[in-house]
Amino acid sequence: MHIGAFVLAAQFPGQGQGETLHRAVRSAEVAEEAGLDSVWLAEHHFVPYGVCPSAVTLAALLLGRTRRIRVGTAVTVLPTAHPVNVAEQAALLHLTSGGRFTLGVGRGGPWVDLEVFGSGLKAYEEGFPESLDLLLRWLREDRVAADGERYRFREVAVVPRPDELLEGAPGPEVVVACTSPKSVKLAAERGLSMLLGMHCGDEDKAAMTELWRSHARAAGRSAAQIEAGARGHVSAGVAQIADTTADACETLTKAMPGWLKQGLDAHVTVDGRHRAMRDPVAYTEMLCGLHPVGTPQLAADRLAETSERTGITRFALLTEGSGDLACTEENVRRLGTEVRQLLS
Repeated sequence: MHIGAFVLAAQFPGQGQGETLHRAVRSAEVAEEAGLDSVWLAEHHFVPYGVCPSAVTLAALLLGRTRRIRVGTAVTVLPTAHPVNVAEQAALLHLTSGGRFTLGVGRGGPWVDLEVFGSGLKAYEEGFPESLDLLLRWLREDRVAADGERYRFREVAVVPRPDELLEGAPGPEVVVACTSPKSVKLAAERGLSMLLGMHCGDEDKAAMTELWRSHARAAGRSAAQIEAGARGHVSAGVAQIADTTADACETLTKAMPGWLKQGLDAHVTVDGRHRAMRDPVAYTEMLCGLHPVGTPQLAADRLAETSERTGITRFALLTEGSGDLACTEENVRRLGTEVRQLLS
């Protein structure tokens, strides 16, 4: 079992953005101290739902401050970034960290980000496969040219080559955020592991992992490749550890709805389409019921149950749901000590 902290850099009501980012950095540092396996960093723009606009930049900072823990993006949004630029940064972090960086990529949403960064709605609706394929080519080849619908350029050298210095680690790990059958198929055909969202229960995640296997087989992937890819799937969730389950749930139900309402209401669509947002209280209660929220034993049991039902052994767990720095640090420590001990 590989347990990681999912850091959204969530800005709770009444908090400043600097305070929020300090909590994000500190929780990642504590994750290494507590023995967790990984830290996953989210990227958002123009909303207090998460105030980190560049998961890759924050990953670079944390890789420099840590020595053991794996650091990944969950996710870097490709429609608003140039895939070559993202691949160059991923190769740089892979080489300079000794192979501790994971690049998680996703399609994002139809937000105003697409207007601000000049990529347009089409990049979100149709352009993700082209961007993903160009990124993968950059991470796997010596020289790359492009002649696609969105990206066209003459052949250039890949510098730095991500496989140049690390034997047995040909390049940074790449995972894809999957929220639909279409994205599952895309990841499977390219042999990439999935990052599955916290809104999904075990039944949905099990169905997505089985669909992934089906598409991977249909794409001609070998049994060994399929098993290797399946071992890389990551399940996102929420973790809050307390002496009683009631206390853990109370901590989240008091703090998270205010953050969710403030954060989700701030999203603006690029084309004015209506987007129905989740009810913050009901969503928080649902997350408490799905994920390791409760005593250390309950948390360990839920993680083990999810792993048994889905086959997933890697977890990215939101630990900052209290919105409080001291509470977050304690939560991360208990997850890394008490819960991990029960799972070992």
